[in-house]
Amino acid sequence: QVQLVESGGGSAQAGGTLRLSCAVSGYRTGDRCMAWFRQAPGKEREAVARISGGGRTYADSVKGRFTISKDNDKNTLYLQMSSLKPEDIAMYYCALDSLRLYGCRLGRESYDYWGQGTQVTVST
Repeated sequence: QVQLVESGGGSAQAGGTLRLSCAVSGYRTGDRCMAWFRQAPGKEREAVARISGGGRTYADSVKGRFTISKDNDKNTLYLQMSSLKPEDIAMYYCALDSLRLYGCRLGRESYDYWGQGTQVTVST
């Protein structure tokens, strides 16, 4: 069974920092494309960042503030979140692309395994 479990969510002050982790079991992350998405209440799930052997891609809204990384030895994906803003409040989900049907991109259709999410709140 493939499982993705997020952790590290919580509350932070505006301008603060959080680090999210996504532990993958039942699958070797290896050279696979992985990504972080987020979903605010009443809104569609949106891509935050993705990572592959070819590099990293970020949504414009988080560029320069968030950093995605992956430790294949630990089978874990990370999202370092800095300079947090109230608009960053959302459930954050990690995702894995095992099928490689669309290439490594920021679209939801690229990913076939998902975690259950971890909540991020930001106070002013």
